[in-house]
Amino acid sequence: MSQVCAVVPGGRAWLPPEEYAETVLKATAFACVYFTDEDDRPLQLRSVYSPTHPWQLVGGTMDPGERPWETAVRECREETGLTPAGPPRLLATVYGLPGAEWPYSTVGLVFDGGRLTMEQLRGLALDPDEHDEARVLPLREWETLMPPRDFARLSAVARARRTGVAAYFDTWDWGDD
Repeated sequence: MSQVCAVVPGGRAWLPPEEYAETVLKATAFACVYFTDEDDRPLQLRSVYSPTHPWQLVGGTMDPGERPWETAVRECREETGLTPAGPPRLLATVYGLPGAEWPYSTVGLVFDGGRLTMEQLRGLALDPDEHDEARVLPLREWETLMPPRDFARLSAVARARRTGVAAYFDTWDWGDD
């Protein structure tokens, strides 16, 4: 059986993989799709279950066995009725430390969904168990509707789309805003 070297109290030890796995960071992974309208105004969905994060990108938590792009496509289809076209274009990597709201770190990928037409926006089919409204607004108008860290993440994603340089956003922690 293979073993992995791990740091344990008093030094290092060789552990079976299943024991070593218990010693490493636990994290939840998610994947999202960033859409705008044809005027580059971000689309967000209003959550029915999260008063602390009321406006959200299209996307969600990865299921076991899924790859990030598969999650983004599945979640997008479930939440809006849209199926984003590939190939995937990464806009941002998001990281958050655990805290009072969630006991694990989070790692997320945000993909570019492109620009939606007014017809596509009118045709969104929201899952009422998750979201009750879809809205597009100029970026600055989102600031008063969101917690500061959520707006900072949205701004980083918008900047990545605009500049073509993927964002690394590592302050989306599960602490107090």
